[in-house]
Amino acid sequence: MGEVPTSRPIGFWGIWALTVGAMVGSGIFLLPAVLAPFGVYALAGWLVTGAGAMCIAVVIGKLAVRSPRSGGPAVFVKDAFGRFAGFMAGWSLWVSFVIAVPAIAMAFVGYAGSLYPDLSNNNFAQMAVGLVVIWSLTFIALKGVKEAALATIVLTMLKLLPLIFVIGLAIVVGSPKELLALDVPETSFFPSLAATALLTMWAFLGLEAGVVSTDAVADPQRTLPRAVSLGVLTVMSIYVLITLATMVLVPQNILMNSEAPLVDATRSLGRAGFTIVAVGALVSTAGALLAALFVIGHLAFGMAQDGIAPQFFARQRPGGAPAAALVVGASIGSVLVLLNATEGLLGAFTFLLMMSTATALLPYFLCALAELKHSWGSSRGWITLAFVSAMYSFFALVGSGFVVLMWGGILLCAGIPVYWLADREQKVMAIAHE
Repeated sequence: MGEVPTSRPIGFWGIWALTVGAMVGSGIFLLPAVLAPFGVYALAGWLVTGAGAMCIAVVIGKLAVRSPRSGGPAVFVKDAFGRFAGFMAGWSLWVSFVIAVPAIAMAFVGYAGSLYPDLSNNNFAQMAVGLVVIWSLTFIALKGVKEAALATIVLTMLKLLPLIFVIGLAIVVGSPKELLALDVPETSFFPSLAATALLTMWAFLGLEAGVVSTDAVADPQRTLPRAVSLGVLTVMSIYVLITLATMVLVPQNILMNSEAPLVDATRSLGRAGFTIVAVGALVSTAGALLAALFVIGHLAFGMAQDGIAPQFFARQRPGGAPAAALVVGASIGSVLVLLNATEGLLGAFTFLLMMSTATALLPYFLCALAELKHSWGSSRGWITLAFVSAMYSFFALVGSGFVVLMWGGILLCAGIPVYWLADREQKVMAIAHE
């Protein structure tokens, strides 16, 4: 077990950078292609998801003030509903980030393929590159908490540059008339809205990254709610603008099948233009993958410290890195890369995206219920925010479909033996201290 930090080095902009860095990654660079079949309905999905994500972010920031300990949603839900509920919230979120690891790695491979075309039609090579990037970043994360946090912040700053470049290009050479020519799916508006809400929610996963290591945050009561909310607002603005930019720069039939839509958006500039964006995308997805590994490690570590995960996950390296949780998470992510190798990059990314999103929505839903319990009878404003957050999370879950919900249920059940082991360890420790 590591010692509790005596200093709190992360301030407002540090939390903002972690929040933005965790969210802006593979989603913004591949989602335009995934959302292309929905046409302008995709914009409605972004707006609904952005509003829901903002409510969730505010609620999570409030809960971080109520329960100022590392562990994020697992700790929040535990304090409201008990050990088992807290474990399930933390387990579901941990599984979500573990699933996100191969999805982000596949996005990295997609943009590497734009620079090296031989990758695009070679599933084995894509799989190999995905594994190399996962373990290279795991090695960085294992170096120590300080090193991982610094690398994440630097990559966050760098990743915004190509996005601003594409938005600027659309303003200069794009035409709003392209939006009017977009086809929409044959299904009605509300089923399409439910589907796009689930897909776009992937891009907001990680909004809780800043509250996972609360012990290291300066003045968390003020810092966390404001920094997390501004981070979500920043990301929502970028996502809407990038979606519009790709729609006016890339024909819909091409965008639907693109494995690197932002690169295709800059084809008019020749090799130099899309090389800049492709390299920027690689930096961005690498940063998001490192942030996901950071959350995987510190979430499990915080749960172990709180007694709702096996003490195995509390093992640290000298630099403070939660080594056991990092290695286990990276290993499971690697297995998922192998299992999805035959699906092709875009197919594998879409399935993993939906699975990761669905498993993250459950802890968001439980966090909303936790705030409802705390605020019931005392604050109408917080009750309203918590209710909207809960309803949005439920709405997005419904849009995931039967197959995703079935696999999500199986993954949740897989956590029961882990909880049993943690509970047994706590009982043995209690007996030993009597």
